[in-house]
Amino acid sequence: MSREPSDELNCDDIPFTSVARVGDIPSGEGRTFSVSDRLVAVFFDGTSYSAIDDLCPHMGASLGSGPLVDGTVTCPWHAWRFRLCDGAWCDNTKLKVDIFEVRVVADAITVRVPPVQPIELPGPS
Repeated sequence: MSREPSDELNCDDIPFTSVARVGDIPSGEGRTFSVSDRLVAVFFDGTSYSAIDDLCPHMGASLGSGPLVDGTVTCPWHAWRFRLCDGAWCDNTKLKVDIFEVRVVADAITVRVPPVQPIELPGPS
C-alpha cells in the first residue's frame, strides 16, 4: 500500500540514484532495480520514464516484468493493473503502490526513492 513520506523527511534531502542508461530499457517495458533497500520498477513508454514500487500488493510479483500499455502496467501473475501516473490499481483506485520521481541527466536514468518507513504497530492495551 502507498505510504506517505514522514513529515520529518524532506524530499530535497533524498538524493537521486542512477539506475540505468538511456537505451537500457526498451520502449513498452520495465526493469527492476534495488534503490534505498527497495525494489523499484522503472518503465519507458517510448517518450518518458516512470518509476513505481516493484512489488504487486496482491501476491508480491514483480511489476517491472509486466507489460506496459497506455501508461498502465499489468502484474504478470494475476493481471492486476496499475497506473504509472499515480500508482493506483485500476480496479479500485483507493489501493496504490508508491510512485517515484524520475529524471534523466545526460544519459543516466535516475530515481528519487525514500527509504522504507517502518510501520509502527500499536502496543498492548
